[in-house]
Amino acid sequence: MKVKNMTSAKGNKIANQFIIVDDNNDQTFQSYNSVIAKKIHNGLIYLDSYFWDYSVTTGKYRNQFLGEGIADTRKKIEQGVYILTDLNS
Repeated sequence: MKVKNMTSAKGNKIANQFIIVDDNNDQTFQSYNSVIAKKIHNGLIYLDSYFWDYSVTTGKYRNQFLGEGIADTRKKIEQGVYILTDLNS
């Protein structure tokens, strides 16, 4: 497993915002102690049903992790492309 800090637009490491890559190459975005999103190697993307849109800061780095803005994320949730679930239990 590899853990790396997310980076700002200037390339600085951001505290408390992490991407975790496991042995299956699944990627997890974690903000502080909460899992926000998971990209599974088979293409599925899961968002935590409570924390996915928790704060402005979480949203900023979630957008970076997913490579899109909030409007696109909401649309994909509505379309069932992204799966809302409890990633923190």
